[in-house]
Amino acid sequence: MRESQCGWNASWTVDAPGILCRMRKICAALCALVIACGPPIGQQSPPVRAAPPINTAETAIAPDAAADTLLRDVRTLDSTIVVELRYATSNNFTGAPLPGYNANRAFLRREAAAALARVQRDLRPQGLGLKIFDSYRPVRATLAMVDWTERVNRTDLLRDGYIASRSRHNLGLAIDLTLIDLATRRELEMGTPFDTFSAAAHTANATGEAAANRQRLKSAMEHEGFVNYDQEWWHFSFDVPNPMRFDRVVR
Repeated sequence: MRESQCGWNASWTVDAPGILCRMRKICAALCALVIACGPPIGQQSPPVRAAPPINTAETAIAPDAAADTLLRDVRTLDSTIVVELRYATSNNFTGAPLPGYNANRAFLRREAAAALARVQRDLRPQGLGLKIFDSYRPVRATLAMVDWTERVNRTDLLRDGYIASRSRHNLGLAIDLTLIDLATRRELEMGTPFDTFSAAAHTANATGEAAANRQRLKSAMEHEGFVNYDQEWWHFSFDVPNPMRFDRVVR
């Protein structure tokens, strides 16, 4: 006599429903064990690194001599990288060149510049390359952005994380860029222009070709250690120990 359909079968009579029930229990236990232990060795998912806070710590501004030692012109590492610094021109959200940008040259901390050159190298076989909108940014330029938000009553951009009052650009550890076709130098479709201050510019908020191109840029940059800021598809940061703020003029 059986205690229950899923219980122990005390007789020698084959209890198909009971066997099936016990098999289901065993399968469920095995599935739970696999989930608890994670994927097999060699198939571990890469760790997901969170983007750093938009505002950096309040630290002293390093002397220009330190900037000259630690910052590197990225095109000295790869001259095929296209540089179009928007804040050196009036083609930016303020409508005027920002102080501190006296030349169309893109600087980064040496470690970040080397990593960016590797990104360009990795993209080249696909016929793609990088176009830089902004890289190292003098502190005076960031302060001018903050002044602009107050002057035009757009301090919401500070509150909502679109403009930083102490930017990682000031450290030489952030870069704004897009993908281009190397042959034509035409920008790939990204869904919004650079410096679009809306949810449409959030990296995940795109479909079709724009979504694929944003992911292509993100994957290429992350492969060399950059981290995307999820509110701006074009913005990536790099990490080095003991970063410094700079106000050296770009010239």
